[in-house]
Amino acid sequence: MAEALLDYRALDGPLQGLQDAPGWYVGFSGGVDSTVLLHLMQRWCKANPDSPALSAVHINHRMQPAANAWQLHCEWLCKFLQIPIISRHVDVQPQGRGSEAAARAARYRIFEEQLGRGDILFLAHHLDDQVETFFLRLMRGAGVRGLDAIPDRRPLGEGELVRPLLHVGRGELESYAQHHGLECVADPSNSDSAMDRNFLRNDLLPRVAARWPGYRLTVARASEHMAGAVAALQQALPAPDTVYSVLGDPGVAIAELLEVPAEGAAVKLRAWLLGVGCLAPDQALLDEFLRQLRVAAADANPRLACGTYSLQRFRDAVYLLPAPDAPRCADTFTLAPGEIYEVPGVGRLGLEPAAEGFLLAPGERLEVTWRQGGERCKPRGRAAGSSLKKLLQEWQVPPWWRDRVPLLCLDGELLAVGDLWACDCSRWRDKAPRGEQLWSVRWERQTAVTRP
Repeated sequence: MAEALLDYRALDGPLQGLQDAPGWYVGFSGGVDSTVLLHLMQRWCKANPDSPALSAVHINHRMQPAANAWQLHCEWLCKFLQIPIISRHVDVQPQGRGSEAAARAARYRIFEEQLGRGDILFLAHHLDDQVETFFLRLMRGAGVRGLDAIPDRRPLGEGELVRPLLHVGRGELESYAQHHGLECVADPSNSDSAMDRNFLRNDLLPRVAARWPGYRLTVARASEHMAGAVAALQQALPAPDTVYSVLGDPGVAIAELLEVPAEGAAVKLRAWLLGVGCLAPDQALLDEFLRQLRVAAADANPRLACGTYSLQRFRDAVYLLPAPDAPRCADTFTLAPGEIYEVPGVGRLGLEPAAEGFLLAPGERLEVTWRQGGERCKPRGRAAGSSLKKLLQEWQVPPWWRDRVPLLCLDGELLAVGDLWACDCSRWRDKAPRGEQLWSVRWERQTAVTRP
């Protein structure tokens, strides 16, 4: 008997409970998998008129000569399907991680930026992807958390990532595309068996299928067993509560990781990372980081760099660092009342009206600079001034922020250190003179995760 053709109603279960989202997005590369998912979603939404607005997101990695042609193809197909498409370009910089890992990191960064609060991104990972991921992680010595393979949903930025096709095999998707005459792009790199995933897909797993035709379902079942074990572990060792640095960096208290054996600490830290939308690091990296936390001196700052994010100890907690790849701030600029200036790795800076604050003459602009060393300041209300370095340490400002704290000056006089404190200066007024307006600093920091 011929296998039944995939139908849009196969999405009824995976989409249940998601109709209240503000927006639905499909990650659309133009390949068979994402083309079928987009086509299925379009049909499902047509049959369910009350569903959220559907859009496609195409990421042009510019890694293949045909990348621009693929983008045009995706835009043409979306026009035909009457689905809005958002096309974005990224610059992939491997930096020792490998081009595929770097491309994935860049892609997910764009996806995260695109999602608003409550939005949902749908990706076309399927049953064969699940099986390949299981074998890849098995060959890398993954633990229980890694062998539960690809989750069907997880947080992503302010929204959620959902994979509605994890129960569907690649063959079913290909049959659907052929039946509906869907034109799809073909990435030539998929035939390169020098890449581990392609070796599994093209060389090893066909031989496994010849011996064990039902291996996909049994491997998927094994992954489900692992997921059950992970759930039990997380119930016994729940994710720690989030603590925050004085500048808003999210983190985990050191005590949460040291009060349990190393294996338990790894479970708790992985659960916390997944909860804030970060993929767990490789087991070896995580084990070494936890070992350093246990043996390092109290004033040491062990760091775990995972490519897309970094963790570092500071005092009594481990924090998720903001924009680990952001360059050190060096450029100065001027700022006038009513303006907002955005600095990569720092955040949005502006001046807002205040009951007490700085008195500025019409047309005056503050100069925004960065710590170079040797600066001094007397915070308002203090009897004496001190070096800026000492004050930042006293205020428990983490090391990774100390060169990123904006210094606001006028005519060579330091008025404020970010929004942390105002300096005892000639421009401060406790009350605005008649007909005048006072100003204070507003700094919306660019932390790794937005604080609730």
